[in-house]
Amino acid sequence: MELRHLRYFTAIVLWKGYRQASRHLYIAQPSISQAVADLEGELGIKLFAREGRVAKLTPEGQVFYEEALKTLAQAERSITTAQRAAKGEIGTLGIGFMGFTSYLFLPDLIRKYKSRHPGVAMRLVEDVPGGQDIAFDRGEIDIAFTRPLSADRRAHYDTRLLFSEPLVAALCKARKVRAKRIRIADLAGERFIVFQRSSSPAVFDTIVRVCNDNGFSPRLQNELNNMNSVLATVEAGEGVAIIPASARNLRADNISFFRLQPDDVRIDFVAAWQKREPSVPLKLFLELLEEELPSIREKTLFP
Repeated sequence: MELRHLRYFTAIVLWKGYRQASRHLYIAQPSISQAVADLEGELGIKLFAREGRVAKLTPEGQVFYEEALKTLAQAERSITTAQRAAKGEIGTLGIGFMGFTSYLFLPDLIRKYKSRHPGVAMRLVEDVPGGQDIAFDRGEIDIAFTRPLSADRRAHYDTRLLFSEPLVAALCKARKVRAKRIRIADLAGERFIVFQRSSSPAVFDTIVRVCNDNGFSPRLQNELNNMNSVLATVEAGEGVAIIPASARNLRADNISFFRLQPDDVRIDFVAAWQKREPSVPLKLFLELLEEELPSIREKTLFP
């Protein structure tokens, strides 16, 4: 049974006969007659009782007619829905992001995307880089705003560098440091509060390397899972932290932030998505991201 069988059948009912249906469909009458005969053969019932030139539905034909109308209507809805999806008018888009870094640009980006594609449902997942890897594996997100990917993932993902940011030292204000910059080597005797490696390998490894390059291995006091916890622990006087500059966006009233000396290390922030044919909503989002990239970089200049 094909949709054309249903279309021919319902046209006969609508136009009250084979001849009129043939005229309106621009289909030869024998073709319509054969389609109905095939339909009756497949169903094992008679759909029409002939009364002169009028084709009258049998009781079982009436039941089938009502269902056929529903089927054709659903088919039209399916076609329309598929066409809208192909244009990016509907669909879903999952976005993973690191809050304190993405706040600089993501709200504007999402607003612009929604204004252009209001029918696309967006699913936002805030998580650390390690959590975003899991969200990718579960199919929960299509794109992530994150740190550089681990070596084992790079082969399976495309990335776009959004910006690079410096590192800063975070110290409790109670220490009353007057300098504008802090020498990294002067932190050698401090207890360090860090973002745990499993959450963000790129950040953890960069901080350890910076310390090593300046003559010491950091004494790790606490390894925590999110940046708010890192800052809260510093604020409590439990140690110092070296963190990405964007973390200054988080509220930390009793913390002072200092640029480092030397100040030659930058940590990247990227957009990442899987290497495969993107969905239409993702493709449109990537186009907008590329369009907005100059503005994003302007917003993420760190003095």
